[in-house]
Amino acid sequence: MILLQLSAGQGPVECCKAVGLALKTIEKQCREKGIKLDIVETIASKERDCFKSALLQLDSKKAESGKESSAKQLAESWQGAMLWVCQSQYRPKHKRKNWFFSVQMYEVNDTQLDKGVTFQACRASGAGGQHVNTTDSAVRATHTETGISVRVESERSQHANKRLSRVLLFQKLEAKKLEQMTQQEKARWQQHWEVERGNPVKTFKGVKFTLSS
Repeated sequence: MILLQLSAGQGPVECCKAVGLALKTIEKQCREKGIKLDIVETIASKERDCFKSALLQLDSKKAESGKESSAKQLAESWQGAMLWVCQSQYRPKHKRKNWFFSVQMYEVNDTQLDKGVTFQACRASGAGGQHVNTTDSAVRATHTETGISVRVESERSQHANKRLSRVLLFQKLEAKKLEQMTQQEKARWQQHWEVERGNPVKTFKGVKFTLSS
């Protein structure tokens, strides 16, 4: 399983817009390469099509020729600091034109996601009609060691909700690791990020988000 985490970090709305544009670009690339893309979770900002973060799951599909499209190869091409050079459409008089966002790839073995995790089926709630209200399709996944848990009921089947809960729980555990870093480790991480910002993996330009050659 390949996961991609797009993040605007603490950046302003322009960075969130860059994440939204990157998301559309990745969706297009996946369609062209025959890669299955699922948007696991997005955290939107106040402006339309702007996201503070987005978590994507990529899976390669078999092509007619028998060759497998590489989700990992596409994901690796996006990993690192990204730069969008564009005049702000939200603050036209703003002098700054460089907007950064980051992309992190995770290659996860499905069996590893289940280690130390318990799953509990529960009754779904909210909108969804009679089907939702009469089946235990929702799933709660709990990481035994830390007590961190997620509850998912967005999908109609218990299997699909379980699959999604594993991914979201993994994301929460990764976030907790970052929170638990020592000050020295955080300082090194910040220094590494600043270096990456100066050497972006990809640079996009203009409102059309065109990749700079």
